[in-house]
Amino acid sequence: MSDITDLLDLLPVYYSRLFPFADYHRWLSYGNASYFSKREFSFTLSDDLYIRYQSFSDQKGLSDEIKRLLPHKIDIGAVYSAQPKDQKRGANFQPVERELVFDIDMTDYDEVRTCCKGADICGKCWKFMSLACKILDSALRLDFGYVHILWVFSGRRGIHCWVCDSAARNLSGQVRAAVAEYLQIIGGGEFMKKKVYLTGDKIHHSIKRALDIIDPVFIEMCVKEQNMLGTEEAIERFLPILPNDEDKQEMKVLFGKESTSEARWNVFVQYVESKRTGGERKWYLYRHLVEEVKLQYSYPRLDINVSKGLNHLLKSPFCVHPKTGKICIPFNASAVDKFDPDKVPTIMTLIEEINVYDVKDKAEEETYDLNKKRIKDYKKTSLNKSLHVFQEFLRHLEAERREQRLKGKLTADSMEF
Repeated sequence: MSDITDLLDLLPVYYSRLFPFADYHRWLSYGNASYFSKREFSFTLSDDLYIRYQSFSDQKGLSDEIKRLLPHKIDIGAVYSAQPKDQKRGANFQPVERELVFDIDMTDYDEVRTCCKGADICGKCWKFMSLACKILDSALRLDFGYVHILWVFSGRRGIHCWVCDSAARNLSGQVRAAVAEYLQIIGGGEFMKKKVYLTGDKIHHSIKRALDIIDPVFIEMCVKEQNMLGTEEAIERFLPILPNDEDKQEMKVLFGKESTSEARWNVFVQYVESKRTGGERKWYLYRHLVEEVKLQYSYPRLDINVSKGLNHLLKSPFCVHPKTGKICIPFNASAVDKFDPDKVPTIMTLIEEINVYDVKDKAEEETYDLNKKRIKDYKKTSLNKSLHVFQEFLRHLEAERREQRLKGKLTADSMEF
């Protein structure tokens, strides 16, 4: 994005022709109009003006205000006990429901990725996001039984996960914290060198499943592409993970005899194996060491505070990222390996696509003058695919609601006898 002024010129067109207000309202009302009216939205405007506690009684109220204010960023908050915009929020004003959300940011991987740093991202480090998505998605489905999970690209260098099942939306803060802690296995801040500790003889089934997802890609991704043992600096970062000073010294000598990251990794695995099976008195220190290293270098790094709080705001899907111009698009977890952050549509390309389509369409109309049905604007653009993902997600949510209503009606009918 060259300049914020470009964005101000483009946002009126984006919000009036492309932002999916109808589907958006379908999602956030969950079939209940009063539910939508108690939802908090916050807007960040062009001069960094930040407005919280916005709420709207219906879809039109929301779309009119967004078209009027042209926010650079829209955040979605909780559903409250009263309408957030109501000035008389009072002492009893509190969040009552909220999707269970997760935020994974590439910058949290800076100590394990070597290809990029900070806000930068490339195809190599996107693989960390891809792994995080697969590991979290399977844990949420298989360990917690959640079904309605929306994955969204954050617009620059991360991903957001919205768990929208009714059971997830009704979780208390305490239970959210427990879910987040369960999924967070990397501990300690930047000064803690070893960040993963697996205790007991057996590895927990959820961690084992994560390792099954990591194993096929670990060598290629971490050992070779990220060159995790390829430089002096990388080795210095790696050695403190080992149980004691003697190991560190021995490992350093062994690494010195090899010249590639892969050869050093193989030496490390053999060394740990010899400690585990060679009658070492403290063999248990090495029991899960290889797995712990794999997890430390590739397991999802979550900002669990986002998941714990009911009143935490998270950037909305279909927002435009003000720095990159990219749209925060939903994607399918099952196709995350094919997701390319460089090919995400930007507000500039979308508006260009609409213009190109309209010019061509006008020329065709003049030639044939057919009584053609007007095509929806998003279908003229590369946003179509992501909207399809979003609509599919909504269809599943609505089908479940219909089913539950039917069950409720059947129960009510049978009780009349």
